[in-house]
Amino acid sequence: MGNASSKQRQPRSRPGVVPTVIVPTTTPKRFYGHGIPGVDVSKLSGKLIVLEGADGSGRSTQISRLVTWLEGRGHATVQVGLKRSTLVSEELAKAQQGNVLSRTTFSLFYATDFADQLENVIIPALKAGFMVLADRYIYTLMVRDLVRGLDEEWVRNLYSIALVPDAVFYLQVSPEELIQRTFAKSLALDYWESGMDLGLSQDMFDSFVKYQKRVIEQFQRLQSIYGFTIVDGNRPIEVVNRELRRQIDLVLAGKSAMD
Repeated sequence: MGNASSKQRQPRSRPGVVPTVIVPTTTPKRFYGHGIPGVDVSKLSGKLIVLEGADGSGRSTQISRLVTWLEGRGHATVQVGLKRSTLVSEELAKAQQGNVLSRTTFSLFYATDFADQLENVIIPALKAGFMVLADRYIYTLMVRDLVRGLDEEWVRNLYSIALVPDAVFYLQVSPEELIQRTFAKSLALDYWESGMDLGLSQDMFDSFVKYQKRVIEQFQRLQSIYGFTIVDGNRPIEVVNRELRRQIDLVLAGKSAMD
C-alpha cells in the first residue's frame, strides 16, 4: 500500500472470549472539489478518520490506541500523516531545517506531500476496505496557510482534490498546556510550530503562545465551515480515547460523529 504504515492482523482475544467484529456501514464518498480524475468514489468502501491538533495535543497517542482498538475488532488499518510521502518528505524536511521557506513554497511542499499520499495510499486503502487513520489532514495545512496570510480562496481551491473524511476530530489543547507537554517530551519548541517565521515575537515562548492562539481561532472558524468535531484535548488520555471510540462507533454504524 505504498509508503504508509499498514497492518492487517487477526482480532485479538482473551481465552474463551470471542471478539465482536463490527461490519462498517458503507457510506457515500465525495471530494471537496474536482478531486482526482478517474476515481470512482462509489467503490471506496473503507472509512477515513482524521485526527487534527497541534504537536503535543495527543494525536499520535490517540491514533496508536485507536489502531489497537480497531484491529482488535477485526478492522484492517492504514495510517497516514504529514511528511510521509516518499515523493517530497525528505526534501521538505531538509528545506525546513534552513528556516528560509517562503509561505507559498511552504504551502506547496505540503500540498504535494498530501496529494501523493491521497492518490497512492489513501484512495487505494479505502478501495480495499481499510480503516484509514490520518494523523492530520488538509485542515492543519489550511490553517497554517491562513495564519500566514495566504488567500483563503486560493487555499481552499488547492485542497479541493481532497476526499471528505467520514469523521474529523480536532484535539484542542491550550497553548500553555502544549508548552508543558512539548518540553516534557523534547525539551524544545519547534521553529515553525512557534510561528517564528511570522515575526510575532523574538521570544520563542511568547511567539509560540501567540501563534497557537491564532491556530485555534482558525480551527474554530473552519469548524463552522467543515463541521468537524472539536474535542477537549486538555483532559486525560483515557477520557479523550473513550470519547473518540464512542464517536467512531457512530461512524462505523453509518451515522455522523456530530449526531
